[in-house]
Amino acid sequence: MLIHDLARGESIQLLAAVHLGRLACAHGGQPYITPLYFAYQDDCLYSFSTFGQKIEWMRANPLVCVESDNIVSPETWTSVIVLGRYEELPDTDDYRVLRTHAYNLLRRNPMWWEPGYVKTMLDGTPRALEPIYFRIHISHVTGHRASADAAAVHPAHRIREDSGWFRRMFHRSSHGAGKP
Repeated sequence: MLIHDLARGESIQLLAAVHLGRLACAHGGQPYITPLYFAYQDDCLYSFSTFGQKIEWMRANPLVCVESDNIVSPETWTSVIVLGRYEELPDTDDYRVLRTHAYNLLRRNPMWWEPGYVKTMLDGTPRALEPIYFRIHISHVTGHRASADAAAVHPAHRIREDSGWFRRMFHRSSHGAGKP
């Protein structure tokens, strides 16, 4: 398997083509990750949810990370990581055009309202199904692609299990790091 970096444009192409990823946010030093349905346009990911932990945490700390991928097989995949900033699009006259824009982008794809708009029970009480639209302004994006083309790897760079460093590395990891 060969893994290589994607150019920014290739990473953006993946974001425009896929619509499901994982959103990571943090609060008080504790990370949290959850599925996210999104639509990409103009260096932003548009999405929506109902009120819950992720919205509460993103309001407190707007710095977020989104991971999205396209997995063909264990050796053939593409993965993109986005670092960005959460911006809520409140239900006010000032944001009406942006909310409509987000809705129109999202509804271009089937089942766009999942997982954000399914009935959820919180502490035995149904969660209110009031949509909260938001966008994530992309500040940094990176991507990697793996291919199963082992022939593309120069023979000098192939890992042999009987090579000394490989054996030592796995011996160390199976007996605790740093122990002889």
